[in-house]
Amino acid sequence: FLTASFSALMLLTLPAAQAAEVPDEIIRRLSVEVLSNIKADKVVQRGDLRKVTAFVDSKVMPNVNFTRMTASAVGRSWRQATPEQQRRLQEEFKSMLVRTYAGALSQVKDQTIDVKPLRAGANDTEVVVRTDVLGGGQAVQVDYRMEKTPTGWRIYDLNVLGIWMVETYRTQFAQEISARGIDGLIATLAQRNKN
Repeated sequence: FLTASFSALMLLTLPAAQAAEVPDEIIRRLSVEVLSNIKADKVVQRGDLRKVTAFVDSKVMPNVNFTRMTASAVGRSWRQATPEQQRRLQEEFKSMLVRTYAGALSQVKDQTIDVKPLRAGANDTEVVVRTDVLGGGQAVQVDYRMEKTPTGWRIYDLNVLGIWMVETYRTQFAQEISARGIDGLIATLAQRNKN
């Protein structure tokens, strides 16, 4: 489970990619850089939330279509949310993800990433980059859904051991929205982020 948490953390630690790079090469090149940075920063490894948040903001957000990720996790209720509710949802969702995966940083030891050959056409605008995280026992499958944007490829979903992150949160969020509405979901996420 800890290796899977680390794998999910990879979503949150990829530095900005260049627009001309292909998705599998982006993941391959950046995995080495990200692992090196995590291993070198003991404060990040200890899960210090301030340092982890700064790390995520500088390395992650330029490489993730977080609006799409949050909208997909919220589902069709996203379209009914006001711009302020959408902003708060993104803020609280990001905080939750950072808190969830901060503990996985201490597990980074000698992991490596095996990036599988990309199966995509030259004109594809959405792809899945498949990888295995190696080290600490059994390989852990981690796949990245990526989309081509005017500024380069961006991640918008992550699969760890066959479980897509957005789908998992969509189920949880739908239950909360059904019971308490969008503001109820925001309040629940905010409360979790305080603990």
